[in-house]
Amino acid sequence: MVWFRPGRRSKIILMAQMTVTPVTTQGFLLDGKWVEEGDPVEIRAPFDGSVVGRVYQGRREHADAAIAASVKAFNTTRRLPAFERQRVLRRVAENIANRKEEFARTIAQEAGKPIKAARTEVERAVFTFTVAAEESTRIYGEYIPLDWQEFTAGRWAITRRFPLGPIGGITPFNFPLNLVAHKVAPAIASGCTMVIKPAPQTPMSALLLAESIQQAGWPDGALNVLPLSNEDASLLVTDDRLKLISFTGSASVGWDIKRRAGKKKVILELGGNGGVIIHKDADLSYAAERCVAGAFNYAGQTCISVQRILVERSVQGRFIELLLAGVRKLRVGDPLEDSTDLGPLIRESDAIRAAEWIQEAVRGGARLLCGGQRDGSLLQPTVLSNTRPEMKVNCQEIFAPVATVEAYDDFSEALRQVNNSPYGLQAGIFTRDAKLLFNAFEDLDVGGVIAGDVPTFRIDHMPYGGVKESGLGRECLRYAIEEMTEPRLLVMNLR
Repeated sequence: MVWFRPGRRSKIILMAQMTVTPVTTQGFLLDGKWVEEGDPVEIRAPFDGSVVGRVYQGRREHADAAIAASVKAFNTTRRLPAFERQRVLRRVAENIANRKEEFARTIAQEAGKPIKAARTEVERAVFTFTVAAEESTRIYGEYIPLDWQEFTAGRWAITRRFPLGPIGGITPFNFPLNLVAHKVAPAIASGCTMVIKPAPQTPMSALLLAESIQQAGWPDGALNVLPLSNEDASLLVTDDRLKLISFTGSASVGWDIKRRAGKKKVILELGGNGGVIIHKDADLSYAAERCVAGAFNYAGQTCISVQRILVERSVQGRFIELLLAGVRKLRVGDPLEDSTDLGPLIRESDAIRAAEWIQEAVRGGARLLCGGQRDGSLLQPTVLSNTRPEMKVNCQEIFAPVATVEAYDDFSEALRQVNNSPYGLQAGIFTRDAKLLFNAFEDLDVGGVIAGDVPTFRIDHMPYGGVKESGLGRECLRYAIEEMTEPRLLVMNLR
């Protein structure tokens, strides 16, 4: 563990400022052109506040033009054969792979994600576009016999899925490349056009991806990527020219989008406060290792991060020993260093909020087993016990490197505790008892149950989404393609 020392960050910031090189201002992609209009905005590194880039932030008229461009381009993309869409997607995957380190450093700088985790995100984006290329040729229809009654003799039908139309996408900061990919890749695969608003903290990764897609030969206007203020981006929600809005972010914003979206379809991938159950028959060493990774990778800034750990009482003491041993090995620091495990939170205000929740829990009787100290936007990985369900560290999404560990006596009680949440994204279960696993699958009110691992597990082709406050609909390629297409029926009468 790297412990914080007074004055350390001030030296880091001074050194960073001494080595900063001038940065250019990046335009945004609108109707096939790179536009340098709007308001220049500085992008600052969460770690030390240094300027890592500048982008032009579009205005409402740019958003309107982007929607118009996507409507026009849809006349082209809707008629593209599958082999052409597949070829574009394969080229995008190749382009990302060829610029892997550039993408990774951009993610690390603007999002504060440790460079080794950023490289993993780039690899996932390559996989996402590769699978999308395969799925673009597997958008199947159905044959339906209709001669089930005398008056329908000689009739049959087929269904075929057609692209829905222009789509709006709003993406978060925490996976600034791969979560953009999860909206754009299925849109290309299905023949839809798209307008993307990237997160204001991390637009550069999305603009790099836009370059890669443009170079792959996707038609002009079929993808428009532009930073926008929240006020100007509201046009993506309310404009009926867009047929679907796909949003990943906070629950409060997501459900407000659904309320304002009118007639368009809505996909929401929102927050969570992931629960893990560790039964007495589990491999405790492995469970502890996975909980360390699940709770503290990227400083807990994922919606499926491990936040609530429930351990069968007879093994709780041993599990906590193993968990804390793993936490103490983590290194906190500069995300551009290969040895760093945890970087900063995206904003210092988020670190302050998380630290306040920790202190509030301790004042309420919780035990601080490790961590809790904050230095600017850096927060030490923190483990608490003796908490209560109504404490913010349990009942809300903390989105920080904080986990609670509590004991249970009965497995059904543990299931009830996991369900005692406004969220329902994913849950993890560690047990060798198949009956308990199927009980969990039956009773947990979540979008996904992960047996033998933490809720943080995700591979990019599995259906992903939640229930309750955690969202609406499912992402991940084939499932997103289903959302972005609609079936059309053709009835044949041979009489």
